[in-house]
Amino acid sequence: MTKKKFLAAGLAAVLALSLAACGGADETPEEEPVNPGVAVQVQEIGADTIYTENTVSGQLVAEDQSTIMVAVSAKCTAVYAEAGDEVKAGDMLCTLDLGSTLASHNAASINYRSSAQSYNDQAAVFEKQIALLEKNVRDLKELFEIGAASQLEIDQAELQLQTTIAQRNSTLSQLEAGMQSALSNVEQLDTVLENVDARGNVIAPSSGTLVTMNATEGGFISNTAPVAVIDGAEQMKAVVQVSEALVPKLAAGDTADVSVSAANQTFEATIRSVERAANMQTRLYTVTLTLPSDTDGLLAGMFADVTFHTDVSEDTIVVPTEAVLTRGETQYVFVVENGAAKYMEVTTGLTGNGVTEVLTGLTAGQQLVTVGQAYLNDGDPVRVVSGAAAPAETPKEEAEPADEAAPEDGEGQGE
Repeated sequence: MTKKKFLAAGLAAVLALSLAACGGADETPEEEPVNPGVAVQVQEIGADTIYTENTVSGQLVAEDQSTIMVAVSAKCTAVYAEAGDEVKAGDMLCTLDLGSTLASHNAASINYRSSAQSYNDQAAVFEKQIALLEKNVRDLKELFEIGAASQLEIDQAELQLQTTIAQRNSTLSQLEAGMQSALSNVEQLDTVLENVDARGNVIAPSSGTLVTMNATEGGFISNTAPVAVIDGAEQMKAVVQVSEALVPKLAAGDTADVSVSAANQTFEATIRSVERAANMQTRLYTVTLTLPSDTDGLLAGMFADVTFHTDVSEDTIVVPTEAVLTRGETQYVFVVENGAAKYMEVTTGLTGNGVTEVLTGLTAGQQLVTVGQAYLNDGDPVRVVSGAAAPAETPKEEAEPADEAAPEDGEGQGE
């Protein structure tokens, strides 16, 4: 009997321990609440340098030798290289006393621009006058239908219209003749000053060996013999056409990025020359760039994309372009402060390769939302993540947390 009591007591103890263990297993640790904020990525705002990129397309052209001519006799005041030297595109070879020629070119350019402006201004004035006179004729004809105007008034209005049209044609014809004459003078002087900068320096149009140098300090160069000849065997150049808005920002010796997709190559090239007169058919200006002589795989006729870097702004706030949102004429971004999105209106400046300059509205050190900003309103709670934000097709209130499946810190440790 005592043995049975002892066995029963032991079973009771085991059962009690089992129940205690089961009770402990059923106790679920209290889960940490999930942050309901919109998943975003941020970037700290900082100062940087930005420049405007202007990309135009052109073609590669082969050249074996560069002959530098100056179509006017001039005195050489300084020489910087001699025959046998290796020179690079953009190097100064010598300086010529071309003060009067440069002044003439400047005056011719001003005269051409003035003539073109006069032509455009007069054309605009006549266009407005003729539009008003045509309206007057239409109005008189409508009044005539109801008996409020006479046929004589209509005839006089039509005569005035035809007279103005004839006057416009005559005036614009004269202005165009003057403009073409001015352009001819510019083109002639362009030929003289090819490969010469605004200070009279003769610029090497390509890299290679200077095989001929006829300029001597204190001597005169002739308009019938080359100033210099550069042997640029297998040298290639890119020729592109640029607009009147871009051409004033380019100069011989400047660099640009050239991409040739057919050869799968991108490299830096040097501007050899910038034509100072537009093509009469295209109204574009020709820019020639010399390519590196050690670049292989390039063939004449290949297409090239040339990117010019202009309008540099240094030590300015630069942000990813996609971070800037637009509503009507208002530009704005979101920054994160105290775990919430803050709406900030901004004004922008230059736009570069995927980045935009912010002139007002932001300061260095702020946390800028770069992914997920399209789903935010001012004051929304946010959750900064390292991965992608909520998908575009998922409304922000239904978006699943990006790291929902990840274990909480310390979970599973100590087992």
